[in-house]
Amino acid sequence: MKNIFKKLVFGLAITSIIVSCHDDLNQSPIDPDSFTEEDVFATPEQAKGALAKLYSSLALTGQQGPAGQPDIAGIDEGFSQFSRMLFNLNEITTDHAVVGWGDPGLPDLHGMYWSSSNDFTEAMYYRLAQEVSFCNSFITNATNLNDASVESYISEARFLRAYAYYNLIDLYGNVPLITTVSTDLPQQSSRSEIFNFIETELLEIENSLPGSGGNEFGRVDQVAAWALLSRLYLNADVWIGQSKYSEAATYSGNVISSSYSINTNDANGNGTAYDELFLADNDTNGAQNEFIFALNFDGLQSQTYGGSTFLIHAAIGGSMNATDFGVNGGWGGLRTTKNLVNQFAVDIDAQNMALGSVSDWGLVGDATTNGWDGPDMEMYQTATDQYAIYAELNSGEIKFRFNEDWGNNYGDNGADGSIEAGGANIAVSSAGTYYITLDIGSLTYTIAPYTSDKRGMFYSDGQNLEIESIPSFENGYAVTKFKNVDSNGNQGVDSGGDFTDTDLPLIRLAEIYLNYAEAVVRGGNGDLSLAVSKINELRQRAFGSTSGDITSSDLDLEFILNERSKELYWEGLRRTDLIRFNKFTSGSYLWPFKGDVEIGTSVPDFRNVFPIPNNVISVNPNLTQNEGY
Repeated sequence: MKNIFKKLVFGLAITSIIVSCHDDLNQSPIDPDSFTEEDVFATPEQAKGALAKLYSSLALTGQQGPAGQPDIAGIDEGFSQFSRMLFNLNEITTDHAVVGWGDPGLPDLHGMYWSSSNDFTEAMYYRLAQEVSFCNSFITNATNLNDASVESYISEARFLRAYAYYNLIDLYGNVPLITTVSTDLPQQSSRSEIFNFIETELLEIENSLPGSGGNEFGRVDQVAAWALLSRLYLNADVWIGQSKYSEAATYSGNVISSSYSINTNDANGNGTAYDELFLADNDTNGAQNEFIFALNFDGLQSQTYGGSTFLIHAAIGGSMNATDFGVNGGWGGLRTTKNLVNQFAVDIDAQNMALGSVSDWGLVGDATTNGWDGPDMEMYQTATDQYAIYAELNSGEIKFRFNEDWGNNYGDNGADGSIEAGGANIAVSSAGTYYITLDIGSLTYTIAPYTSDKRGMFYSDGQNLEIESIPSFENGYAVTKFKNVDSNGNQGVDSGGDFTDTDLPLIRLAEIYLNYAEAVVRGGNGDLSLAVSKINELRQRAFGSTSGDITSSDLDLEFILNERSKELYWEGLRRTDLIRFNKFTSGSYLWPFKGDVEIGTSVPDFRNVFPIPNNVISVNPNLTQNEGY
């Protein structure tokens, strides 16, 4: 089904009914060299082909692919792809990413000194405005077809238009609200008006979209409307000054109760099912059950220099081996800051202190730091006669000892998990971090490697954690999250290694779990225990065990923001999150080169939105530029 849809998308990218490059939401996107609207909308099947263009305009960049006949002029076509620009505006502007390329306007993003003539903020505005025009044209023409399936197509188009407007008010604030194809210069609408429009649209179409999981992969259903409402309501306090956390919790809850599920299929057997979400077979390996709205890519049939092709190639450089990622080379651009890397650091002392109080039981042996002579590594009491410790051990042997007294020591004679007084030394086969438990009541113990959060996927060989200057690739750890290999390690279908198969989730279930938890913690009506259980579901996948589980006392806003960073990094959400938590522009949270200062600095609050492009302002006197620009 996915391949059929991809072929349809590819075909429409070549013979689109609606192509243009205009400066404004006021577009009349008709291509005289293409089919006429009367031809395209003659039958429901042809209307479905036109619908594919609405999806493809978010995934592809023009009428030829991967370059040539672009939809948007004035910028390199590869730069203009939607998810690539979403990454530029919502990730490079934050602690999640830096890019070493010097293309005019690009360094401005991480340095947070962009102007109203920035190529990238301008191109994103045009891309979203064009999507609105495409959707308006489709809705107007498809309405003339009296067919039940076409009604569902129209609802999909209305969702895509609402999604475009969601991004427009997030990125630019007050923009024109256009719902029909018109030659009149539009008036500027307020964020509240746009918010109300998106809300109304999604509520009106939720029951006319296919039910949960009832559409082709890559196309939206009822759950996508709920998920976008969840996002919309979560940001209402920032955007319109009204708290709608109960509504966010309600629609997040609807999504949680749907047929979508968190991927738990560890198809490549590496101890976590998280990385499967970002592999070349993520449409079939189980990840597809978590993707509520995704952009489909195929290395042969939907070629672009944006999408996952960009995320994979651009993140490879230095001593990295491109073949490990299923591509033919790296572009040596994208890296991350220490702020993201440090999210995944294991603080053993903090882990141990959380276990309980220090006890007189401890570990002794040449596998410990202090050897057989001690002092012992003290364990922590977790319950009556029960003790535990997170310990960095060497390969060697250990025993349990009370109060550093050889007269009261225990070992394991049969290597069977039970201990005996004065028993045999317990072997530790290799160095590493271990979680060790002792039950002196039942005379049993466990020793297991401590599995830390496996969502942190970085390449550090030859890379500096500290960033002294951005351009050099070795400054900053590389991110290895996205790959063009499948769960068996096979490269994507493009044997040349240029273009990738990895689909990109725009909305996935894990985000909605986090939305629900945040809405509840912020005071929305909801179930705190359900929020905790859903967070633990994500953390159990991340850790490969229950060792990372939390309780309700751990679930505060700071924890949620950090968890969102670890779960969703490089997925185009970070800037919006930081703004909602008042950390994007303020001095309360800094990262390298925030504000174009090596150690980071605050920037003016007007940078919480991007400028409306100068070219748009110049052709439409009805529009007022955002404050500060």
